[in-house]
Amino acid sequence: MSIKVSIVGGSGYAGGELLRLLLFHPEVEIGQVTSESAAGRFVHTRHPNLRGITRLKYAPLEMLEPCDLLFVALPHGEAAQRMDRFAEAAERVVDLSADFRLQDAETYARWYGEAHPAPHWLERFRYGLPEVYRDEIRGARYVSGVGCNATGTNLAIWPLFAGEVADPERGVIVEVKAGSSEGGASAGPSSHHPDRSHAVRSFAPTGHRHTAEVLQTLGRANAVTDVHMSVTSIELVRGVLATAHAFVRPELRAEMDLMGLWKVYRQAYGNEPFVRLVRERQGVYRYPEPKILAGSNYAEVGFDYDPESGRIVAIAAIDNLMKGASGSAVQCMNLMYGWDETTGLEFPGLHPV
Repeated sequence: MSIKVSIVGGSGYAGGELLRLLLFHPEVEIGQVTSESAAGRFVHTRHPNLRGITRLKYAPLEMLEPCDLLFVALPHGEAAQRMDRFAEAAERVVDLSADFRLQDAETYARWYGEAHPAPHWLERFRYGLPEVYRDEIRGARYVSGVGCNATGTNLAIWPLFAGEVADPERGVIVEVKAGSSEGGASAGPSSHHPDRSHAVRSFAPTGHRHTAEVLQTLGRANAVTDVHMSVTSIELVRGVLATAHAFVRPELRAEMDLMGLWKVYRQAYGNEPFVRLVRERQGVYRYPEPKILAGSNYAEVGFDYDPESGRIVAIAAIDNLMKGASGSAVQCMNLMYGWDETTGLEFPGLHPV
């Protein structure tokens, strides 16, 4: 039997991607899609790619009806203020905003500059990055979204610290290049909203909020370290390319080489359905490339190694609206209900673009 799902905040970029995915998901029926600014209009007025695919109309939030699972795609800060109500409307909730990504209120206040509106909810949410938190997501009632820049960074460096290859004392430096649909991410993940033109450019040389999610994930591997992230918007609509620099532990320098890194990454991702290792000697795309992942839930991860300095360069590419937002949300839903993790997410991406 299928479940009924609804989307709160369905007029934004993330809401549109959720609609696109859920309309073709074999296990779900879409109940409602809400929007305050577009209430009463057809969903294709905000998402023209869905014209002729569905006759759904936006409903105002005050008319939200009970459902089995509720996806919340509201701007930053709004989900936390309404979570008690959302939990009454649905047995399970997947929130795509930044409101419940961090595990404690003090860390939230440090990175977001204000007290959390609903701190009692933080410990009830599970972080929605399946490649690291899969066991916690299975059967969970409440799952948070993932920051797109944090997703790229975490997927690039997680195997290095979980496998105790990288030296936590030397820290990590990450340069993230992001597509314009991320619009305004340097001001916090209240983006993924159509009112933010794709002409918006984000530039965060220091202090990007997604750094907190990377630190939290590395702490899971007992590898708390300094993470220095810079984010630059480039002439690309969709996509995140994270290039991270870390250093091999001193005691491993003599034996580390590219083959050793291959083993580390294969051990971490060899059975992952949405992670592809990319490091080719020939061809156009020898390393991860976000533009060939457009519309897909795949992440590409690659690496290189400088034996003279012991520096590892770890690279990850994703579509920020998919693996960095809506795709991961659907992947989490699949885990929550015990379905095949890839259900509804098999689209491989486009080439050429």
